[in-house]
Amino acid sequence: MQRPQSPALTTGPTTHRLTPSLGSYAIGAPRPSPGGPQPLHGRLPLLLLSDAQPVPALFAQRVRAIELRRVRSLPPAESLDATRPTVVLLDHALLAETDSRVRVPGLSRVAALVAVGERGEREPPPDCPEELLTGYIAGDASERAALAQLRGAFRAAAALAAAHVAREGERQRQRELADLTRVGAALTVERDLMTLLEMILSQARRMTGSDAGSLYLVERDAASGAPVALRFKLAQNESIPGLELSESTVPVDDASLAGHAARTGQPLVIDDAAALPPGVPYRVNRSFDERFGYRTKSMLVIPMASHRDEVVGVLQLINRKRNAGVPLSSAEATEREVLPFDERSATLVRALAAQAAVAIENSLLYESIERLFEGFVTASVTAVEQRDPTTSGHSARVADLTVRLAQATERAGVGRWRGLRFTREQLRELRYAGLLHDFGKVGVREEVLVKAKKLYPAARDAIRYRFAFLVQGAELEFERARARHLLQHGPQRYDEVVRGLEEALRRRRLELERFHQAILAAAEPTVLPEGTFAELAALAERSFIDVDGEERPILAPCELQQLSVRQGTLDAAERAEVEEHVAFTVRFLRQIPWTRELRGIPEIAGRHHEKLDGSGYPHGLSGDEIPPQARMMTIADIYDALTAADRPYKPAVSPADALDILRQQATAGQLDDDLLSTFIDAKVWSGE
Repeated sequence: MQRPQSPALTTGPTTHRLTPSLGSYAIGAPRPSPGGPQPLHGRLPLLLLSDAQPVPALFAQRVRAIELRRVRSLPPAESLDATRPTVVLLDHALLAETDSRVRVPGLSRVAALVAVGERGEREPPPDCPEELLTGYIAGDASERAALAQLRGAFRAAAALAAAHVAREGERQRQRELADLTRVGAALTVERDLMTLLEMILSQARRMTGSDAGSLYLVERDAASGAPVALRFKLAQNESIPGLELSESTVPVDDASLAGHAARTGQPLVIDDAAALPPGVPYRVNRSFDERFGYRTKSMLVIPMASHRDEVVGVLQLINRKRNAGVPLSSAEATEREVLPFDERSATLVRALAAQAAVAIENSLLYESIERLFEGFVTASVTAVEQRDPTTSGHSARVADLTVRLAQATERAGVGRWRGLRFTREQLRELRYAGLLHDFGKVGVREEVLVKAKKLYPAARDAIRYRFAFLVQGAELEFERARARHLLQHGPQRYDEVVRGLEEALRRRRLELERFHQAILAAAEPTVLPEGTFAELAALAERSFIDVDGEERPILAPCELQQLSVRQGTLDAAERAEVEEHVAFTVRFLRQIPWTRELRGIPEIAGRHHEKLDGSGYPHGLSGDEIPPQARMMTIADIYDALTAADRPYKPAVSPADALDILRQQATAGQLDDDLLSTFIDAKVWSGE
């Protein structure tokens, strides 16, 4: 049986166009001028309607830039392009399909839904999901009303498409960040220079889809340290397998792209090496292309700068490809496949170059460790303290306290350590171990190292904004309640009602302020384990409605977890990350070819967090598995950490309180009681 038609919807053609207008979609606008605004991603907006539904007559008269598609049933959401603005007209025919209840919610996430009524219907039928609708065209709606509904629907569809694009971009950025983190971790542990350079160039090419690339290292004047040349170290070219080139040097000047980048410290992005802009000081070396029949087109030249802003090398990427696996075997293939390097590529490579510069510096430092041994130790301690400036001086103080405790034990040792003696080389070994005991912190995230409170600043700001939102919501509800009273009752009992509402608002404000202050108080670090967090747990069970109309907890589970830390500022995962610095320290120190007199440094430095009862880390050693030098360093490290006044995540503890805490740990069997007695009785802690 033929369904009755709405006056606004009459039979017409099936393909029409709808003109986009600066982020929204305006039905009935004139044709766009050349170069004017275009549909999102070049795709026309799409209108889906039932093949049983007549086409709106207004389309035939006014619509010019829209694709209209008839369907017999609702398509699954995954079959639609989420980046394309799409509107679905839901009539009785489509809603009557057996799977419509399943498909409509999914479609609402990728398309704007507009219900279409039959003649005589003024509101959506009961079985229509009103909460998912963008609009409704009544059965007797005028063309003007129908047009307005469609305009709004296409605006909503454009917003959905834009949001999808934004989400995909965010996911891509998260993948890129994870990629950079993984590569950075790999670069951190690689010590062989050539392996490291291969990894840097390979990862840069993979991230950008580059066909080829090369890598240069800066050579400096031995006396002044000024850069004098770039040494070509490595080249890779997917289109020329087995490429081998000998090392050579180029000046650090404008004669070459790499030399210019090294001299200025600025990246170069070149769309076509054969068409450089007029007046640029650099030029492209064509010898490689002429020798191998290659066509260098797009280029990205990135200087690799260290944390001191010194250029240590230059990374040069060539021919970003549309399809990664396609070789550039001809000029035609190059023109077809090669793309310019975009801003995203440049940003990724700059981030990788920064990590690569640090990795290269570490590798070069490792190679020169025997020649500059004392300088290496000093430089390593400096590097750690630059990574975490709040602990500046900690390594030197721990080294000094540990050596003085060893000397005091020689003079006045008690218990099992009476008569213990150290040679000059053993004291030197102990000093170096103390200086290097925290070197592994260079592998710990900076935000974890310097975490001052249980919540990161961004989380504290989010909570502050959340409570400000809740206060505004309470004030808005106050105004609504007052307005309702006036509308419903006029001035009758107005003052009395308003006083009650004001009192309720005052109590709500006080309650929210109490909650907020409780969170801020719980976010403060503690030296000893304390806190029950029952109020926070109860608060986490309360919820509110956010600006999107979704119910959310006042305190998110991850925030509750962070605030429930009973000692310090770090949760279990962060503490494990920090504790990993010991293992990293040992791995690093074991790579160094120590002399026979200093070979115990990795074990001493790597056991300063072990406890006699086995409760320490990283290996849970106990008793005689921990040498006396490591036991001394443990006491010195804990004392300095407790009394240091420069830690953002805790207040300094007085020397007397610090010694009391050390005594408690010794009584619990964690610290060596005899060595602690010497530390206290000989006043090693005082520096006298």
